[in-house]
Amino acid sequence: MYSGFPVTRDLSPLTFSRSELNRYNLFVRIISRQKAIYFVITLGVCLVVAATALNVGWIILNWRQEIKLFLGAILFLAIIAGLVLNTIFLVREIRRNEQHDSFINAVTHELKTPIASIRLYLQTLQRREVDADQRRGFYQSMLLDTERLMHTVDQVLKAGDAAQRKRPVQRLPLEFDRLVRECLDLARTRHHLQTDALDYRESLNGAGSADVAGDPEELRTAVSNLLDNAVKYSPGGVRISVELDVPDEKHVVLRVRDRGVGIPPHELKRIFKRFYRVHRSLASVKGTGLGLFIVRSIARKHGGQVFAQSEGLGKGTTVTLELPRRVA
Repeated sequence: MYSGFPVTRDLSPLTFSRSELNRYNLFVRIISRQKAIYFVITLGVCLVVAATALNVGWIILNWRQEIKLFLGAILFLAIIAGLVLNTIFLVREIRRNEQHDSFINAVTHELKTPIASIRLYLQTLQRREVDADQRRGFYQSMLLDTERLMHTVDQVLKAGDAAQRKRPVQRLPLEFDRLVRECLDLARTRHHLQTDALDYRESLNGAGSADVAGDPEELRTAVSNLLDNAVKYSPGGVRISVELDVPDEKHVVLRVRDRGVGIPPHELKRIFKRFYRVHRSLASVKGTGLGLFIVRSIARKHGGQVFAQSEGLGKGTTVTLELPRRVA
């Protein structure tokens, strides 16, 4: 997958200085506010314990006065409910701000790196005499950087469109198996993969094709995002298995299985949230945190679902997309 800084290709004798590389190829910082979350939760628990202790003491002192006891119990429950809801709200807001800041950092990096690369190539072409072969290499690199920019912008626009749940879905009959094969060919070309890097199998169980009803462009986006995500999280070598299955008359199932970095079990449900990215050991993988969110939104619009399975870090991931089958 094309994810590195383009000027690291073999461009001798025209190479860029180390300071130029370090200036633009910065590490994407994943912001974490775990301390703030722990503080809010601890404060909430302490307040609940204090309120409980005060209320119990008050009940002991006034246990013979039924009306005061009843009203005090109601007020106590209201206070506890308010503290719990306030704690939940604060934790969610902290997490949302954390994801938003991480998204801004990631998108800034995804935009700045190819722009800086194109600028350096153009400066080189302007200041030095470059032979025809190297000039063609520069042009090809700049085209790849432009495609990376377009992909990032396209992901952001599609994420905004996916958040608009009221938009009606254009439901057209289409052969999902053919669409998947087209996306596979596109992924091989885009990421310069060998033919055996993507292993594709169909299990139609006697059906001529895997027909679904939906928006072809949106479903193509969903499948492409699944494939791009599998390639991106396979830094040690791309070995991806894609299986299209028609298990019954009502469903069409697409499974994309990689042998990459894997996902911790407690992160499996969170990875489909907007802006969410897995922290710590996977933070070095570039991305905006929008790909799987877009897939989930498209699946829901089409009456389907998507979920992930992984045995843990280093054991790969399987993402399953399930859609309703169209029966003629």
